[in-house]
Order: sequence, then structure tokens, then C-alpha cells
Amino acid sequence: WGMISYEIPLETYPDTYNNQPLGIAAIASQKNHIAIYLMGCYMVPEQQKTLLMAFKKMGVKPNIGKSCIRFTKLDKIPLDTIIALIQNFPVEEYIKWYELVKK
Repeated sequence: WGMISYEIPLETYPDTYNNQPLGIAAIASQKNHIAIYLMGCYMVPEQQKTLLMAFKKMGVKPNIGKSCIRFTKLDKIPLDTIIALIQNFPVEEYIKWYELVKK
């Protein structure tokens, strides 16, 4: 993918649409920003709501796409919330959500 990725290996879940490991999160340095990709926020409305609430608490307008958060300075994102969203999403639950949305 050309970026640092946190994925579910094919040995654990081989049934992906592109025969690649199932992505959970990734980070990439782009030309004008850094992007964190959180696929869970794309699939699970409650996770996206949690993320948006964290930005609101910080008083920062989020620069987000469907699954990415774009930023130029680390103090402009709710890093603790992002870490918690990744840590608190068990692989089994992630796979269930993936199977639900891929249909």
C-alpha cells in the first residue's frame, strides 16, 4: 500500500474482496498533510460519531474523508480517541462489520 498499515492477515481472514490483508488502520505522509486511515470509522457510524465528538471537544474543525483524517500538526487531532478506536475494536467484531458492509 505504500504506507504503514495495521491489518488482519490473510491467515486469519482470507475472504477479502481483493485478496489482500484486511486493513484496519494506516498512516501515510502525503504532499501537504499526513493522513490516518481508519476503516472502522468508515464502516461503523458510532465510531465516526465518537471521532467527530472528540474533534468538537477540542474545538478543531476536522479535515476528514470517508475513512481518512488529514492533518499537518499532531495537536490538531484527537490522538487519544484515535488510539482508543483502534485498540478497542476486537478483530472478530471488525470482521463482522466488514462482512456486513461488503454485501
